[in-house]
Amino acid sequence: MNNSYQNYINIINNIKNITTKIGRNPNDVKVLAVSKTQNVNVLTSTINSGIPIFAESYAQEFRDKYKTLLNSNVNLNKCEFHFIGHLQTNKVKYVVPNVTTIHTIDTIELANEVNKYAERINKIINILIQINTSAEINKSGIQPEQCVNFSQQLLKTSQLKNLNLIGLMTIGTFSDNEKIIRQEFSILNECLNDINKNNSINLIELSMGMSHDYEIAIEEGATMIRIGTAIFGQRNYSKEIINNE
Repeated sequence: MNNSYQNYINIINNIKNITTKIGRNPNDVKVLAVSKTQNVNVLTSTINSGIPIFAESYAQEFRDKYKTLLNSNVNLNKCEFHFIGHLQTNKVKYVVPNVTTIHTIDTIELANEVNKYAERINKIINILIQINTSAEINKSGIQPEQCVNFSQQLLKTSQLKNLNLIGLMTIGTFSDNEKIIRQEFSILNECLNDINKNNSINLIELSMGMSHDYEIAIEEGATMIRIGTAIFGQRNYSKEIINNE
């Protein structure tokens, strides 16, 4: 059995293991396979296995990877891509053409730039507001107390016609303290409720939970979990990718 086939089997088994732990209706929780730093061969075999949603974090890496996928024999109509990394306005052009959803909107400037490019190519982009529920200074995202005001700016700006706000996203503290993690996910849920109440809308998407904490996130109401290591194994981060971003 060659390594590529064994990796394929491992990925399938890992995803089955994750879905059995969801504990709710699996259709209520989308599993996003975080494919950043994974090579095109891994993506091709994973797409062909039937995994529907992938998530990328590095704009230029994603642009180049997607270009290669287009020139391969993989059927990209079988899947969709989300962008979950910090996005600089000057790199919006690398992301918008090939994704359905951006999880990391945290400034009106970024929202404007995404909308501008989406309008240019006649596309509607789903967006989530990133909220920093852990109050860590090294993390992107608006503060929880800003969520209602920020959502109103997005929703009441008539110029943002090519954006579709669908929910919120957060990154939990990387910790073994379940109480801290659970509290941060609970805050995101509260923010969603506040936004819905103050805007008379019904957003439902909560993007929270990664390989180390997705079970807690699901218990706290996650509708999207972003899983990398638990699907693909430990990543090999290259200096080239990180420096290039």
